[in-house]
Amino acid sequence: MLNIIWPVFLILSFLYGIISGRVSEINTSIFDSTKSAIELSLSLLGTICLWNGIMQIASKTRIIKFLEKILNPITKKIFPDINKNEIIHKEITMNIIANIMGLGNAATPLGLKAMKSLQKKNKEKNKLSNSMVMLIVLNTASIQIIPTTVIAIRSSLGSNNPAQMMVPVWISTILSASAAILFAKLLMKKY
Repeated sequence: MLNIIWPVFLILSFLYGIISGRVSEINTSIFDSTKSAIELSLSLLGTICLWNGIMQIASKTRIIKFLEKILNPITKKIFPDINKNEIIHKEITMNIIANIMGLGNAATPLGLKAMKSLQKKNKEKNKLSNSMVMLIVLNTASIQIIPTTVIAIRSSLGSNNPAQMMVPVWISTILSASAAILFAKLLMKKY
């Protein structure tokens, strides 16, 4: 549906600009917005590279084992059918840690790796297992302690205090993740 709506909006915008005689303003806005997009992409790329590197280093240290022990009671409740598989458990934990740190771009490949491992364990290949559904739910409504991407965007756009929104982010992500996990668990029991 969006692949129809966006082109229609773009075409209507160009037509309106041409009819109203604002072609030069359209050209200026196109080049200004592409310049802003490139600057934002480059600033985010630096942040993503930094945190991806940190996650790669952390995965080879005892830090992950320590964080796994902290998250272990929670993940055992959320993912009861993977308790015996240490590899999948580590992949899911790495994904959760990346999401908690606000590293959505670093969390994506980790989540895909965990999902691939869960699919190998899945008995019904054309149907998602409860653990696969829960992983999707956790990635969609993840708790973020350090929303690095949002802070980087706010910083690149010249915010006076880019980290000012951290407490509201904590409250909203904890509430959304708790509600998502609760409803997913209830629906898993029902269906």
